[in-house]
Amino acid sequence: MAGALARILFYPTLAYNVIMEKITSRKWYNRVDQTVILGALPFRSMTEELVQKENVRGVITMNEEYETKYFCNSSEEWRAVGVEQLRLSTVDLTGVPSMENLQRGVEFALQHRQQGTSVYVHCKAGRSRSATLVAAYLIKLHCWNPEEACGMLASVRPHILVRSAQRELLRQYYQQVCPPAPSS
Repeated sequence: MAGALARILFYPTLAYNVIMEKITSRKWYNRVDQTVILGALPFRSMTEELVQKENVRGVITMNEEYETKYFCNSSEEWRAVGVEQLRLSTVDLTGVPSMENLQRGVEFALQHRQQGTSVYVHCKAGRSRSATLVAAYLIKLHCWNPEEACGMLASVRPHILVRSAQRELLRQYYQQVCPPAPSS
């Protein structure tokens, strides 16, 4: 049911995002640190800017296939410009990434960090699914709790919306990657 609703609302909500970027101070994407850029759908017209200006060599796509079919590069198109794509399909609006996908995405971003290249992490709007993954990256990198990670993201991209189920996943992830110090 959630998947069907997400499909029905895809184009109206995409149009809303485009309009909001044009009439408000919202940016299509924001750099989080020297490695990660959090953003909305990377339209084909943005490819040169992302590769040349932002040094993007990795893309983490949190969208389902239908969301990127017409407007975004395919894996082959990304590969042709030297960019590796990792697709971690997550349902829009209500979806929560799996723990396995969260871990895969964080490791992908950390590999690019070691290489000194950038990763563009996106969903449709760069607000929820992709923000959840980037928060997990910050948790792993800095051992921040979910509130600290989401707070930092909100300071860079104020319109993020990490929902309660996504925050619960981040709490579980935090407990895995930042276990409490043993008491003496």
